[in-house]
Amino acid sequence: MRNTRNAVVRNLISLTIFASVASAAQDAPADSHYGFQFAAGVADHGVRKADIGGVWDPGLGWWEVGGYYFTLVGEAHVAYWDIWERGATHSNIWEFGLTPVFRVIKSTGRIRPYVEAGVGVRLLSHVRETEDRTLSSFFQFADMAGVGAQFGEHQSYQAGFRFQHLSNAGIKHPNPGINFSQIYFQYNF
Repeated sequence: MRNTRNAVVRNLISLTIFASVASAAQDAPADSHYGFQFAAGVADHGVRKADIGGVWDPGLGWWEVGGYYFTLVGEAHVAYWDIWERGATHSNIWEFGLTPVFRVIKSTGRIRPYVEAGVGVRLLSHVRETEDRTLSSFFQFADMAGVGAQFGEHQSYQAGFRFQHLSNAGIKHPNPGINFSQIYFQYNF
């Protein structure tokens, strides 16, 4: 009974947050556009990652404060892990996923800095990196935080740095997770 009540309360809170964000949305600061993203990163245990992403920016904007506003973009990713650690069981792992990304970005200017954060989902082609290191489940959560800047005459380019953590949130054990430091470049159409 108590778990059911807690689930209802969590759902009501989520619905309230969603409704307040949706109702506070202003007219879009720009038309929606798409982007193509390239990223490279490294993690512990000799893991290197190359990532290609598609980005959809619906042009939403909320709460302009001090020359900055909140926005939301959607990203779809395909990544390749190259594992250099000695004794790698699978020296290459594929990662597929989706992430909604919230940003606080400068409203105007040729260079528009931003901070961003997002939590998405990932599917891995293999879970075992080495004989003694496994991620345990093909399904992973991917949370990230980063900084970057949008620039160019038509704001067609973005570059940034992200810290990304993948783990299964305790769905299955062991759950060591993995942390990536990534740089990325994006072209917006």
